[in-house]
Amino acid sequence: MTFLSELQNSQVQQDLSRLQELIGDLDAATDRQHQTFVGTQSHHLMESTAELARLLAPAKRTLQNLERRLREQDKEQHQLRALQDVGAALNSSLDPNEVLNVVMDTMIEISGAERGFLMLMDEDTGDMEVQAARNIKRETISDSSEVSSTVINSVMDSGEPLVSTNAQADPRFAGQQSIINYNLRSILCIPLNMKDDTIGVIYADNRIADGIFRDADRDLMLAFANQAAVAIENARLFRQIRQQLTEITQMKTLMDDVFASIASGVITIDTEDQIALYNQAAGRILGVPGSHVESQPYIDVFAQVDHSMGNEVADLVEQVKHEGAIQNLELDLTIQKRPGITTLNLNLSPLLDVRQKARGVAMVLDDISEKKRMESVKRYLPPALVEQVRDLDAAQRPQRRELSVMFADITGFSTISENMEPETLIQYLNQYFTIAAEAINDYGGVIDKFMGDAVMALFNTQLNPQENHAEMAVRTAISMQRALEKYQATVPEDRRLFFSVGIHMGEAVAGNVGSHFRKDFTAIGDAVNLSKRLEETAQASQVVISSALYERVKEIVEVEAREPMRVKGRQALEQTYFLLDIKS
Repeated sequence: MTFLSELQNSQVQQDLSRLQELIGDLDAATDRQHQTFVGTQSHHLMESTAELARLLAPAKRTLQNLERRLREQDKEQHQLRALQDVGAALNSSLDPNEVLNVVMDTMIEISGAERGFLMLMDEDTGDMEVQAARNIKRETISDSSEVSSTVINSVMDSGEPLVSTNAQADPRFAGQQSIINYNLRSILCIPLNMKDDTIGVIYADNRIADGIFRDADRDLMLAFANQAAVAIENARLFRQIRQQLTEITQMKTLMDDVFASIASGVITIDTEDQIALYNQAAGRILGVPGSHVESQPYIDVFAQVDHSMGNEVADLVEQVKHEGAIQNLELDLTIQKRPGITTLNLNLSPLLDVRQKARGVAMVLDDISEKKRMESVKRYLPPALVEQVRDLDAAQRPQRRELSVMFADITGFSTISENMEPETLIQYLNQYFTIAAEAINDYGGVIDKFMGDAVMALFNTQLNPQENHAEMAVRTAISMQRALEKYQATVPEDRRLFFSVGIHMGEAVAGNVGSHFRKDFTAIGDAVNLSKRLEETAQASQVVISSALYERVKEIVEVEAREPMRVKGRQALEQTYFLLDIKS
């Protein structure tokens, strides 16, 4: 409604009020005149008064009709204005929840309903699901059970709106238990039609008053529902597109991570002899960062590495382009900032698209300098000794061993992290990890991994065999706690963190896990799981050890027995101990 129309409507209201006053005054004057002439003998005056009263009656009825029509016009203008406002709101938002709440609140405001539900059909199951439920106070309501499924199913099947001024007496719902049990009175149900499909309904009712909804409300709400259906469908499509975009982004990130984590250097050369892809390993091997090579001629880039490399590779690239065959080359190069000779093994192959059309050349580089050096060392040292030095992979093959496993978690980290910048937070966290790492290294432990704000250490793996691994584990924990106490004296009280520690001893499988291009040395088994569960029961500055570990080190430790407890993942009660100190 424009400002001019509002001004005109206000003027009409004033004129109508003035007319009401005039007719009221005239009616009162006629009544007084009638009372004055009563008892007189003047029939002429009595008849004049009666005629005046008779003429005044249609004027009063006309005034009442004008008042009713003005009220209806005001309601219609209010509804149209609300419809205009919600149309703008719907078209300005692609958030499904916001769209649905706007739809429901506007529908209740326009229709005068007590409550309203917006239901959409699930695209996979075909079931009707409540997407928004609101009451007259613009509050979200949770109970959507007391609605008429008969009405909803009827509108979904027919695609036509349904209005009932008194459902209790409506013959269409005779015998329907939902109408009777829920004491439903006024009901309005509008389909949400999208093209030729009904995707849901807007359901509103009033359980107190009859005659709330009329045919005019039905027609207006139908126009509103058509607009709302388009907005809801747009929000649905936006959500789907956003999900697809997220999945594509995640896939690209995964591919980038895989590409970056490959140990071999990977370089692709396009049909214009320029570098298209260049992973981190290639930059590390050649000593030229990726930021310096994008869209650069490959010969110029290789010339930065070694003057001879460009010429050597160029011949192979041309052979791959023309013959389509895989080519191999071993090069000895002098690379800046790397001592001695670097030996590279190069494999070149055609780069094809999905249609098997040539798009360039793919090159894989492997630094085999160490392998070459090891081969040369065999000429001067006993082969068995050389094999022992180089066969680290053999030592990392999975083995079942008795291990001591320690988990240490930094408590209170989540609280202080909320008020720290990421860079400061990492530096702060590394201070505590340094304390833990130094203690683990002092007693010959292997740091398995850092997990967020926790560290896992292993004792007596094939990489660090220890007969007294249980003792080394408890000494590590005590050393770590003492070092932490000294460090905390230099830290503000509100920034102090603590370690909660769990230690267990038992059998586990230790060795490399992962893929051919990325492996981690770790341990897997019940001993690992239980040590983690024990750590989860520890509070700040507490070290909890298992009964198996305690039996191995009880002669050298001071402990406090805990009440037997059930640990997650185990049925039997576990006896555990607080590790207090190492005996003198």
